[in-house]
Amino acid sequence: MIEKRLAELRENGAKALIPFITAGDPDMQTTVELVLAMDRAGADVIELGVPFSDPVADGPAIQKASIRSLAGGTTLGGILDAVKEIRNKSDIPLVLMTYYNPVYQFGLEKFIDQAASAGVNGLIVPDLPFEEAAPLREPAKEKGISLIPLVAPNSPEERIKKITTRAGGFIYCVSSLGVTGVRRSIETDLADFVIRVRKYSRLPVAVGFGISGPAQAAGVARYCDAVIVGSALVKLIEEYANSGNLVEILAAKVRELKEALSLKEVETVAAL
Repeated sequence: MIEKRLAELRENGAKALIPFITAGDPDMQTTVELVLAMDRAGADVIELGVPFSDPVADGPAIQKASIRSLAGGTTLGGILDAVKEIRNKSDIPLVLMTYYNPVYQFGLEKFIDQAASAGVNGLIVPDLPFEEAAPLREPAKEKGISLIPLVAPNSPEERIKKITTRAGGFIYCVSSLGVTGVRRSIETDLADFVIRVRKYSRLPVAVGFGISGPAQAAGVARYCDAVIVGSALVKLIEEYANSGNLVEILAAKVRELKEALSLKEVETVAAL
């Protein structure tokens, strides 16, 4: 489902927007409302972060969101229940971004069965090495859930080939080394990076880590099929959690990002 959605956009010359929020921040019912609002605002795929006490790939904004979510009692089972609720009103592709420990503690087969039943379409597990991913990747594939790999800009050619050969959904290209978080600029040569990845996979390519606003998103979109925005949205949630109009504020930001990814806007940025 993820691959199909992104491929259709690519065929039409459009760029996809993949927003990320942490599930359970500020609470689970608001998470459901935020997902539905982002869908209406133009998101093409949505990532839901599973909070974890030791999120090694995440920067300060998402770390704090995880702490808030866990303090509120968020569980993996509760997130799957929220996905079920979302599925009653939306068919937007949903990806869970989780560390391996919560999945392992839940039970691999039990997790995959319940995730598939709930309506999860993809998984990103940043701390699960390719060499150890088969016990999760194979049952997920059988249930129609894509295990989406992360590829770093300093990955050797042979490793890129190995990782992408077994990938599903899309290839997540990490724009910058280090953890997630808003960056003023992205120093990686994205053109060269994406070309290297496309040599080994026909899957859509998404770029994430550090993309903060519409102009930066449009600039990155020149090189890939989809742009992932996380920390900037998570910071908005922190800032406006008690405002009474959080859902509208986040939806407006997603709408602004999506509009910036229109072909006209991307061409304008590319010409600068």
